[in-house]
Amino acid sequence: MVATLGFGVDVGGSGIKGCTVDLEAGKLHGERIRIPTPDPSKPDAVADVVKDIVDQFGWRGPVGVTLPAVIKRGVAYTAANIDKSWLGTNASELFGERLGLAPADVVVINDADAAGIAEISYGWPDDREGVVVLLTFGTGIGSAVFVDGKLVPNTEFGHLEVDGHDAETRAAASVKDDKGLSWSDWAQRVSRYIRGLEDLIWPDLIIAGGGVSRKADKWLPLLEVRTRVVPAELRNDAGIVGAAVAVRENMHG
Repeated sequence: MVATLGFGVDVGGSGIKGCTVDLEAGKLHGERIRIPTPDPSKPDAVADVVKDIVDQFGWRGPVGVTLPAVIKRGVAYTAANIDKSWLGTNASELFGERLGLAPADVVVINDADAAGIAEISYGWPDDREGVVVLLTFGTGIGSAVFVDGKLVPNTEFGHLEVDGHDAETRAAASVKDDKGLSWSDWAQRVSRYIRGLEDLIWPDLIIAGGGVSRKADKWLPLLEVRTRVVPAELRNDAGIVGAAVAVRENMHG
C-alpha cells in the first residue's frame, strides 16, 4: 500500500525543519532536514530557507508551514522569536509565491496549534475528550486548546500573568537552562503557571510538549496540579506532522 503523503515545514526561532509526512501513520516519511533560522529572520530570508527544504525533497504538492505567531487567514499578527517585520505579513502569499503554489495550496498555522493537531490526530484516542490543552515548553511557552478534538486557534496562554510576570519568562524551558534551575525548582514554577491556567479554563487533560517532553520522567511527577498531565508522543516532529495534517484538513474542509 502506498502511503498518503503530505509535506510540513516547522519554522522556529533557532531552526527550520521540514520533511514529507506519512499522513496515515502520523510520522515523518524519511529523514527531516534542519537548517538554522536566518539572522535576522526576516520574511524573505525565511521563505528562501523554506523553499530550499521543499526543493531538496523534490516536493511539488501543497505545503503546510508553522510560524511562532498568531495567524489569521494567512496573515501574521504577532512575532515570537522571529523578526518583528513579520507583523502584518501575508505569509500564505509569501510562501506561495516562493514555492510556485497558489495561496490556497499553502496553509500557514501557529506552531503550537500545529503540534496540538498532530497530538490530537495521532496520540491516544482517549486524549480527545473534553477540554485538552497542549503546552509546548521551549524558548517560550506555546499553547493549543481543543474542545472534543476541535481546535480553538491562536490561544496565547504562554503569556498569562503569573505573580506579576509574563508566564513564559518564569516557566519556559529556556528559563530553566538560563538560570541553571534544578528539575524540582523549575517544576514548582511550571506548577504555579498551570494552576493559573486551570483556574481560567479547567482543562480535562494537559499534554506537555517541547524538547523537555523527552525528559518527562524528571519533572512531570513533581508537578502539583489538579489536571492529569501526560507527555507529548510526537515530540519535536509534532510541528512538521501537524502542518501537513492542517493542509489535508484545509483541502477537505
